Amino acid sequence: MNNALAGGEHLERELTPEPVAGPAAGAVGIHVLLLGGLLFYGLIGGLFHHNLWGSQAAGGSMQVNLVSDAIPLPNNQPLNKNVLSTPTPSKAPEAPAPKEEHQVDETAIPILGKHVKPTQKEQHKTQLHQPPPTQQNVARYGEKEGTSIARAMQPQVSTNGPVTVNDADFGSRFGWYVDQINRKMTGTWYKSEVDPRTPKGSRVYLVFGIARDGSPINPQIQQSSGSPTLDRSCLRAAQRVDTFGPLPSAYNQSRLNVSYYCEY
Repeated sequence: MNNALAGGEHLERELTPEPVAGPAAGAVGIHVLLLGGLLFYGLIGGLFHHNLWGSQAAGGSMQVNLVSDAIPLPNNQPLNKNVLSTPTPSKAPEAPAPKEEHQVDETAIPILGKHVKPTQKEQHKTQLHQPPPTQQNVARYGEKEGTSIARAMQPQVSTNGPVTVNDADFGSRFGWYVDQINRKMTGTWYKSEVDPRTPKGSRVYLVFGIARDGSPINPQIQQSSGSPTLDRSCLRAAQRVDTFGPLPSAYNQSRLNVSYYCEY
């Protein structure tokens, strides 16, 4: 009988629903407390500023440039500060530096028992039978070589083919007239007058002047070629020219000296 009553109570407890309202209300209350705590923490954190690393401003960027880690080596050659430019360094010996004298502190207190070496006065001794040293008469003008700079000299003559004009300014200003001299001499020189046995490349040089009206003045042989026929043919070519044309009006000299060669 007791077993039947116990089984009925157990069945009644299983069929009776468990209360839900109490636990649900407790869970909701816990969540409300957590949410309120978070809001309160956020409010408190906004009112009090903390010391943070960096700044509150917006972030930026920074550029970093890498440099070479090579350390420049010292220059073993001293800097040349010479003012005068010299082709060779001076041979004169450098004047010796004055010898520094040892200064004795007279205010120092001597140490008892220490042997003090007496100072020796400088004695001038005259050396006998020894000639005085000869002084080199060489001026000191620098200890290093100067910078070598190429220097160009203006030529005194102007050459254009076989014609050489002794006035360089004339050749640069009136090149057309020099070409005209070449054409005149080429037209009056006949190679058929030269002996065929003359070596190839033989040259004879003539000198003559040109007057203001263009006529040749006193043509003569300056340097022979070694072939009489070549020398005569070239001299006759200059004598056959009636005129080279009047000298340019801008040329203010009374004549123009010319050298010309004939090459076989």
